[in-house]
Amino acid sequence: MPRPLGELEDAVMTRVWQWNRPVTVREVLEDLQQERSIAYTTVMTVLDNLHQKGWVRREVEGRAYRYTAVSSRAAYSAALMNEAWARSDNPAAALVAFFGMMSPEQREALNDAIRIVQRDTPLSTAPEEGGAEEAAS
Repeated sequence: MPRPLGELEDAVMTRVWQWNRPVTVREVLEDLQQERSIAYTTVMTVLDNLHQKGWVRREVEGRAYRYTAVSSRAAYSAALMNEAWARSDNPAAALVAFFGMMSPEQREALNDAIRIVQRDTPLSTAPEEGGAEEAAS
């Protein structure tokens, strides 16, 4: 399970995810400087740390590295949600509480996701009719 990204790590990874291409320290720096004062070496250190943690891979290009995300923001978010859910002493209650916090748009996205998963799940993995229920009786 990935540890949650820190605030600056998240700001850097947001750019890497959004741009969806190899990026340089300079590109990330210039974009971040539109929002805050930050040094080149700080961005370089953050990207190096993200590389050490396995969030980005890097390739040498001339005298600089180009960094690419190892996984998507969606995969990162899913891993965080899964970890939080797994730590609950009552996963069903945690889901009910989580769903209760959702906006109507988020609930619709959840319904869409459930439909996609159900559609893409092979029938061979579905429980046989009466199998689990009959065994529980």
